[in-house]
Amino acid sequence: MTIVWTGRPEADQLLESDPLALLIGLVLDQQVKMEKAFNGPYDLKQRLGYLDARRIAEMEPEALDAVFRQRPALHRFPGNMARRVQQLCQMIATEYGGDAAAVWRDVPDGDELARRISALPGFGEMKAKITISVLAKKFGVQPPGWERHAAHWHTVADVDSAETMAEAREVKRRMKAENK
Repeated sequence: MTIVWTGRPEADQLLESDPLALLIGLVLDQQVKMEKAFNGPYDLKQRLGYLDARRIAEMEPEALDAVFRQRPALHRFPGNMARRVQQLCQMIATEYGGDAAAVWRDVPDGDELARRISALPGFGEMKAKITISVLAKKFGVQPPGWERHAAHWHTVADVDSAETMAEAREVKRRMKAENK
């Protein structure tokens, strides 16, 4: 297993095996500890009984919101994150036939990969760079020119131990402080 982000092997395995779980974890990775964010897809799947872009896209927003708010809440801001996850799932359902891996599968080059990732709800410039790094380093998604669009700092893509997680957390904290 190359992903060891959560402290829970079953949650890490889901991130590694389910592209939708990976994207949801990346969406949730803001204003909470990385471990909490990346445990979110596993916990969401446990609560819903599935992790399916089409089904989540079609849920009543209030129902998904309630699932995010169940204790313990899936995020520090459960309402906002429920909306963002549903928007992500709606885009994957409509533009990629419900197949999250289609976002990066068969991209001709790094420019197209960056365009697709950046178009996802909840994926700003920094999140897109981190996602491209994760895809390249953990999943071998390396179309020509991907490096120009990847993060050039220590991110979750570089995490393979508790020590490298602590380093990623410190880099994230430092970058956040510099941007204030």
